[in-house]
Amino acid sequence: MIFVHTADWQIGMKAAHAGTAAGRIREARFDAARRVVELARQHQADFLVLAGDTFEDNAVDRKLVQRVADTLAAFAGPVYLLPGNHDPLVPGSVWEHPAWAACDRLHILAKAEPIDVPDGRLYPCPLFEKHGSSDPTIAIAAADDQRIAVGVAHGSVEGIPQDRPDFPIARDAAARAGLDYLALGHWHSTAAYDGRMAYSGTHETTKFNERDSGNALLVEIDRRGALPRLTTLRTGGLTWLSLDEPIRAEGDLARVRQEVESIADPEQTLLEIALHGVLHAADRDELSRIDEIAAARSLFHRIDASRLLPAPEDDRWLDDLPDGPIRAAARRLQALANSEATDGTPERASSEATSPEVAARALFDLYAIASGGRR
Repeated sequence: MIFVHTADWQIGMKAAHAGTAAGRIREARFDAARRVVELARQHQADFLVLAGDTFEDNAVDRKLVQRVADTLAAFAGPVYLLPGNHDPLVPGSVWEHPAWAACDRLHILAKAEPIDVPDGRLYPCPLFEKHGSSDPTIAIAAADDQRIAVGVAHGSVEGIPQDRPDFPIARDAAARAGLDYLALGHWHSTAAYDGRMAYSGTHETTKFNERDSGNALLVEIDRRGALPRLTTLRTGGLTWLSLDEPIRAEGDLARVRQEVESIADPEQTLLEIALHGVLHAADRDELSRIDEIAAARSLFHRIDASRLLPAPEDDRWLDDLPDGPIRAAARRLQALANSEATDGTPERASSEATSPEVAARALFDLYAIASGGRR
């Protein structure tokens, strides 16, 4: 038995966190879906399994449902779709769309009953609500099955840190149920447990710092009782790159700029940069340059320089300020920002507002105002 396990397509997600790039991100999820289908064809998979959350919710535009059905219908073999917690099987759900019935190879796993598949049997665990506290796999009893037994479920494997587990699944669920493999959805990172159960992860990364996502799994099971062979298939097309950059000395920002300039395939890259440390006056133009390059080349970018403070000992910050009250105020802020006692601790200030860090930030803001917004 050879099949492709995928999940958590979440077609119709808003992607509002990506601003004007949201539309491109939504379309990238269809691009990745087509790659899943093409990889299944290339690997001569017997069938495709979608382990829940194919859609963001049951209120998605019905045109998206038709597009997903058309995409999956391009696969020559059967496709099995499990309702997840984002798209549970409820009245009026996406699963009532006529597109599913229009192709006899598309099968909605609407009942918790085993069904025959090429070379084996599928044990689906569809969801009928958005939240739940019971293990959806608890009723699977495949131990006496003589054929290869594959479960399909959507939920949280025990031990994953979270505030409130939705549809908790025991770590020994596959062994307890007598399954050769348990195809899981819900979490977006590819992860395997004891060799017989795994999350495929989402087929296209959805946000920054979402590790091991943008994949599907090729599952090969030689016979009943054999350990599955899992191969990660790269399906994602977008790169969500997060850079955390300490700035300590002159030239450090130039290094960050060079790193941004060297990004491969920037048009498919979403970039966030966090800068922290001290900024020397000689490097202040590098901030604008980094922003310009990222804005011109990347699909999306944001730069957080809120923890980047002017080097308080650098008098060059004052050079461009006009003589008089502004420069005098800047010198006072510089002194406060640089007020270190002989024992290495900040001198006691009369209030929180005059702490060295706040004074350094105020100096930075004063320079920006006096120089017409330049930093």
